Amino acid sequence: MLEVTALGWTLTIGVIVALLALDLTLGVLRPHVVGFREAAGWSIFYIGVAIAFGLVFASVAGWGFGAEYFAGYIVEKSLSVDNLFVFVIIMSSFAVPERYQQEVLTFGIIIALVLRVIFIVLGATLLNLFSFMFLIFGLILIFTAVQLYRHRDEDPSIEDNALVKAGRRFLPVTEDYIDGKMITRVDGRRMVTPLFLVLLAIGSTDILFALDSIPAVFGVTEEAYIVFVANAFALLGLRALFFLVKGLLDRLVYLSTGLAVILAFIGVKLILHWAHKALSTSVPEVGTPVSLAVIVGILVITTVASLITSSRDPSKKAHAGSLRAKPDSERER
Repeated sequence: MLEVTALGWTLTIGVIVALLALDLTLGVLRPHVVGFREAAGWSIFYIGVAIAFGLVFASVAGWGFGAEYFAGYIVEKSLSVDNLFVFVIIMSSFAVPERYQQEVLTFGIIIALVLRVIFIVLGATLLNLFSFMFLIFGLILIFTAVQLYRHRDEDPSIEDNALVKAGRRFLPVTEDYIDGKMITRVDGRRMVTPLFLVLLAIGSTDILFALDSIPAVFGVTEEAYIVFVANAFALLGLRALFFLVKGLLDRLVYLSTGLAVILAFIGVKLILHWAHKALSTSVPEVGTPVSLAVIVGILVITTVASLITSSRDPSKKAHAGSLRAKPDSERER
């Protein structure tokens, strides 16, 4: 079992908060259109920080825990790419001006991180109290995988989002984006701007992604500390990664299929782990090295197959995938 001192937690949280503050400064206090070179530079920086942390962590805690961290980080990073896909759909649906996209992304990442901390604490508590939660988490992931695969050629419905619908119904909303503000005054009346609705849409999708990603990462490690840092470092670079890959996302035509396979694999791994502990030690378990190899292999195959298919047929476009079918009214459009 991994033992992390109070000083270790404090230093880790301090580093993450400092990186978040840096992201907040870049994305909110200095709104601007992000170019390819800037996005590439910051993406490399955040991935480098995550790798450096993993190497230092592995040298201190042992390479077994290090492998669990890298497996968790890769799982969360791959899921975060699908998260980015939904962000792109939301930005396009609301026609968010490019100079304000950084602000929404940064707040969306902060919301996602806060939600994941809440779900990590809840998930770790449930797993410690009830061993059958491994079975429950496994079944949730398999169900999610089946739904994602069934609706792999669809995108989430933004107009059907309950929070967005409620916001439009009960809140006074301005017609235009006003200097990147979320709340403003028009003729003495306090109103919200469309940017506020965008944040509602992103926040609600963050909840859904947290519900999937936390069981998924607990499938590769039971250590709450590793779950936290894997999630944190996977999320920190999303703002820059969004601007780097948003033009390439359409080419990842098998992204949702690959993620469905990964979630199903981790779901089976969790069920085998529960059966090994609760039923019989003769039930095989899937080790971390095997998990890491399978996850990386699926991502490589998915990416290469996607790029080959999209180059042969440019008309094929990728979809984020959905956990439920679109309403009939949207299918007919």
